[in-house]
Amino acid sequence: MKKRALISVYDKEGITSFANELVQAGYEIISTGGTLHTLQAAHIPATAVENITAFPEILDGRVKTLHPNIHGGLLAKRGNKAHLKELEVNAITPIDLVVVNLYPFKETVTNEAASHEEIIENIDIGGPSMLRAAAKNYQAVTVVVDPTDYESILQALQTGEVTLEQRQQLAAKVFQHTAAYDALIASYFTESTGEAFPDHYTITYEKVQTLRYGENPHQAAAFYKQPVTKQQGLATSEQLHGKELSYNNIQDANAALEILAEYNAPTAVAVKHMNPCGIGTADTLAKAFAHAYAADSVSIFGGIVACNQIVDKDTALQLSDIFLEIVIAPGFTEEALQILTEKKNIRLMKLPLQADKVIENKYTSVVGGMLIQTKDEEQITASDVTVATKREPTEKEKEQLLLAWKAVKHVKSNAIVLAKENRTVGIGAGQMNRVGAANIAIEQAKEHAVGAVMASDAFFPMPDTVEAAAKAGITAIIQPGGSKRDQDSIDVCNQYGIAMIFTGIRHFKH
Repeated sequence: MKKRALISVYDKEGITSFANELVQAGYEIISTGGTLHTLQAAHIPATAVENITAFPEILDGRVKTLHPNIHGGLLAKRGNKAHLKELEVNAITPIDLVVVNLYPFKETVTNEAASHEEIIENIDIGGPSMLRAAAKNYQAVTVVVDPTDYESILQALQTGEVTLEQRQQLAAKVFQHTAAYDALIASYFTESTGEAFPDHYTITYEKVQTLRYGENPHQAAAFYKQPVTKQQGLATSEQLHGKELSYNNIQDANAALEILAEYNAPTAVAVKHMNPCGIGTADTLAKAFAHAYAADSVSIFGGIVACNQIVDKDTALQLSDIFLEIVIAPGFTEEALQILTEKKNIRLMKLPLQADKVIENKYTSVVGGMLIQTKDEEQITASDVTVATKREPTEKEKEQLLLAWKAVKHVKSNAIVLAKENRTVGIGAGQMNRVGAANIAIEQAKEHAVGAVMASDAFFPMPDTVEAAAKAGITAIIQPGGSKRDQDSIDVCNQYGIAMIFTGIRHFKH
């Protein structure tokens, strides 16, 4: 008895040559709709599914393969005599090979012009049913969902049969594919109903690349991207120069981009180990980078720099003077590229700026589970704060306070940031107590602490941080407020003539 292959594909690239080879290998082909017409137009013998089911396609093609003559042929266990007897009694022929790919739901849902009705019509029903049935019975059935597997299937047939191991690998790919397909559909419906945290949270990602290793050389890692997103991120960037990105490169680059999104003026952000080591703003990018470099000329070595303006010659000359892992920008002038590409190992990443913020969730894995929260996109302006002290900050101090506040949001808690003259001058990150973070920031700033402003990501539980600020010569402080002992800190500020403002917003980052 001839072996039977069922072919029903939306993506028809390579299908005629593949089907022709199957015929040469002794397969009888059954097919549906557009695929059938494609095969017949190529003079490849194929039988319509409706001739197998003895029932026509109905409901505009919504129902055509959902029939016992198809699914019985897919699901029957070949080693089960009762199954084979049932096939014989019901005149059902086994199906040995299934080639199916699905309606383009992802492409439709990402098309802004697509209507809700079009999106719904691109939810495939029969295709996933056939794929899942064939994959479930992988011990007897070869199932192909990815056109890139056509060649390996043909090679296997030319030398004998598709092995059990190959069939199991193909089945795994099917279940990965249908799970991802259903996850996208679930996400679309969940978003359309406005439900933020459903009882069953399904997400899917597509692999961008396998990485050389993870955070450390003994850890394996890969980089994935969201198949449907409105966010511009590293996964959508274009690499213009340099070697492949590493796990740590991607982590740091993402942190730099999140910080950069806080600022509108020409800004350069330097990041090391996912914390900013320098942030500078100015009227030109070259001046902004000079500020960022001056903020911490030691830690920037081997770091990552992100810019929100096109990198020009003047900026590139500064960047080329130090060792950097990555420079990310919305673009590079030809002169800048000529300068920077002389450095063999530096990665240059081009990423368009995103005008509108898109609220997305942040995922954190824990043992046996996952935490989900909305990203910390909260921002404030000068009109949103409350002056807590006798002295109000000057206009110049307000500008620096807001710069520091935007920065401290992205520093690991407990966090303190000092700013002065449009740049950070001291950053204390990830300390177990707040005054410890302040002491680190003050020590880093040295003489630049005099006349600087301070930002704290959370309130002061005691006045010791304010006392340290006063001794260092800091003139203004921005913090959330809300401590039972706020008045103690306010009293110290008033004693030293420090202006302090409350935001009412906390920015913990763990």
